[in-house]
Amino acid sequence: MSGFDLIIFDCDGVLVDSEIIAAQVESKLLGQAGYQISPEELAQRFAGLTWKDILLEVERESEIPLQASLLDKSDKMIDQRLARDLLAIDGAARAAALLPGKKCICSNSGSKRLEMMLKRTGLAPIFGANVFSAMDTPDVRTKPAPDIFLHAARQMQAKPANTVVIEDSVHGIEGARAAGMRVVGFTGATHSYPGHADRLTDAGAETVIHRMSDLAATIEALSAWSELG
Repeated sequence: MSGFDLIIFDCDGVLVDSEIIAAQVESKLLGQAGYQISPEELAQRFAGLTWKDILLEVERESEIPLQASLLDKSDKMIDQRLARDLLAIDGAARAAALLPGKKCICSNSGSKRLEMMLKRTGLAPIFGANVFSAMDTPDVRTKPAPDIFLHAARQMQAKPANTVVIEDSVHGIEGARAAGMRVVGFTGATHSYPGHADRLTDAGAETVIHRMSDLAATIEALSAWSELG
């Protein structure tokens, strides 16, 4: 049995293989606006950020003015692709279902998209109502801000220091660490790239796994290591 109060899963790139789908849509839109970037590079550089934050970063870097209409256009195109093509991460449902104790999802995605993705992949019953979107927090501060993680800990009556988070992005790990939580990095999604595990470790992940089948043993090991410390 895990000794943690709470286990938090990111959704995109951890439970569902959505990051590469979003990157394909977003790179196409950016290319049409005059900023050329491949889906792979976009996923590597910006995974874990909202589309709005990506646009702001691109504007600062390139000085290319990006139309506000890209926000809505991207959402519609991505939702269409997700509804048609989205798959769960291999082994995610079994790994999450078998973990004992409290568990929830913390995501930068909006609540409607989260609901759709979890229903499509069959993950919804595992988490029930324990799905939290940073878009619904009072100040709408998305990862890498720690707000969504701290909000979930309050709602789930868990101590941040006794909570472990599974994240695939540097931004997510930075947010979880800022919340005072422990982090397992995950590199098993399609958008993963050479050096991904090293970047997650550098961001603060205590360990990194590539397969969901390793999650339970990893969490047990982290719990035991904490007790020994």
